[in-house]
Amino acid sequence: MLCGVSNEDSAAAPRRSRRLVAALRQADEHPWLHLATQKIRGRLPGDHRYGDPLSLGRDAPPGLVGERLSALAAERPSALKELGFGALQVWQSVSEAQGRGRGDEEVAILFTDLVAFSARALDAGDDRAVELLRQVGGVVEPRVAAGGGRIVKRLGDGLMAVFDEPRAAVAAAWEATASVAELDVDGYRPHLRAGVHVGRPRRLGGDFYGVSVNVAARIAGEAGADEVLISDAVCERLPEGAAELKRKRRFRAKGAPKETQVFRVESLA
Repeated sequence: MLCGVSNEDSAAAPRRSRRLVAALRQADEHPWLHLATQKIRGRLPGDHRYGDPLSLGRDAPPGLVGERLSALAAERPSALKELGFGALQVWQSVSEAQGRGRGDEEVAILFTDLVAFSARALDAGDDRAVELLRQVGGVVEPRVAAGGGRIVKRLGDGLMAVFDEPRAAVAAAWEATASVAELDVDGYRPHLRAGVHVGRPRRLGGDFYGVSVNVAARIAGEAGADEVLISDAVCERLPEGAAELKRKRRFRAKGAPKETQVFRVESLA
């Protein structure tokens, strides 16, 4: 006996703890309780499907918590998981009501990428390709941040960002494209292209989805080296005299509405 506790009592404590854990897990997995918590979630505000991979962003604390929660109970039904996702779903709903959520807020969407990067990477090798991306990112991302833009995701040799104001998005695209054209990376001159569109995409986790996102990506894909293209919707929202524009006549990007008109930015005021 040590400090008044028998060896028998000491051995029994872990067994009781294990039995308690097993009982709690059995209750958590009970089909009736799982169904009840699912029904509760269905009545809560927000997206009751919150918790699928599409809705779990990796760049924000709630998304990270959601990922951990999903991983903990990936192989079995769980009432606790449903309750946890219910709390996150309500949080998301409150955030959306404050203008940080899905489809309620118009944003300017910017896509950029490097022209002929794949060919360059193949010729130069991995180390030089990575160095090129680092130097490009070192001049592009500060321009995005300076304009109040938020980087949604990096796309290998490019990025997607959103801005509150179309003018800021166009300025960031213009300045980034010009800055990249001045780089010299081991004797190689990279060339950036960019496209800007506006819309009300749906936000899920840390990403944005919707037709407006697809259109912005298509517009960027139609741009040439050192070229910034903007949609007619962006053009309409620019202050008068903010930029010199030229209509791009032959724009037939797959996935963009047929009526979409595109303009090339010639200069900024």
